[in-house]
Amino acid sequence: MKRIESLNTLQRGFLQTVYGMLAILVFWYGMHFFVGSAAIPAPHTAILRFFVLLPVVLSRHLLVSLGRIVIAISISLVLGSALGLWMGASQRVDRLLSPVVYLLYPLPKIAFLPVLMILFGLGETSKIMLIILIIIFQILVAARDGVREIPKELYFSVLSLGLGRGALYRHLILPATLPKIMTALRISVGISISILFFGENYATTYGIGYFIMNSWLMADYVEMFSGILALSLMGLLLFKAIDLLEARWCGWTRLGKG
Repeated sequence: MKRIESLNTLQRGFLQTVYGMLAILVFWYGMHFFVGSAAIPAPHTAILRFFVLLPVVLSRHLLVSLGRIVIAISISLVLGSALGLWMGASQRVDRLLSPVVYLLYPLPKIAFLPVLMILFGLGETSKIMLIILIIIFQILVAARDGVREIPKELYFSVLSLGLGRGALYRHLILPATLPKIMTALRISVGISISILFFGENYATTYGIGYFIMNSWLMADYVEMFSGILALSLMGLLLFKAIDLLEARWCGWTRLGKG
């Protein structure tokens, strides 16, 4: 029965993805004919160029960008979740750290890229640190709020069983906050791709952001759109990976849904 439900879920997800691609393709063709400019090439020409460039050129840039994003998201997920759970479970820690978080969260941290380049150099570290600095707060706040929303009755029920602090986190706090953390992670992926695109325009020769902007400077708009297509597919891959993790770790949230 579970296998049939999993197959149905995968089929629905595939059909929704195909529908989204077709809708974007129709819109792209409409813009191509309406604008009538070389700046918006025909979709089929960009798609053909994408498949020509993918095996050697685009794959190299995608792997570099994907590596930067995965490292940054992994570090942000571990640190942000740990701090958020700690703040949500301890009022004293929350009173100590919340004012700092509330002051730093709204700041446009992308302005710190020059500072990060001075501190960590022009290589990979500064770009990864910029992504971490931006998305860690979203995961932290989501984890803290998730702990706060747990009803007190559940705490009393777990504590009445004689479980210790470690078991409390494992069997109650972490499962209750995982859906919120996964939602924050999904939002963070979109933000991290945008930030990476910006960061890859400085002091680098590899990365899909560099490829797109370099194609724009060379006025090769077909190649530029093939890079945009590659960036979109990378984002889709990351989103699907998070969906699979959510289905595996938070399967109970799908119960009762059609």
